[in-house]
Amino acid sequence: MTGQIPLITQTAGAAIGGLAFGFGYFALLRHSASLFVRPGGRIAALGFTVGRLAAAAVLLWLAAPLGAPPLLSALGGFLVARAIALREASRCNRR
Repeated sequence: MTGQIPLITQTAGAAIGGLAFGFGYFALLRHSASLFVRPGGRIAALGFTVGRLAAAAVLLWLAAPLGAPPLLSALGGFLVARAIALREASRCNRR
């Protein structure tokens, strides 16, 4: 089935998917960090951490059979979301 979808479409879709996944990933990371400092929240934070890492592995595992361009664009979308999350975090810390 993937042979019928043009490579550029697969690559663009993977980039958008990586970006959307990255936004969710880093939102959960922020939530996990707040749970770690809360009394009694460490177990929940650990669960979020394991879930985030497993979801990231699944995202890359799903993109891998499509080939190198979609895999790299999914990773690139994830890294763009990371850069945006870091910029927002540093903006919040300066206030």
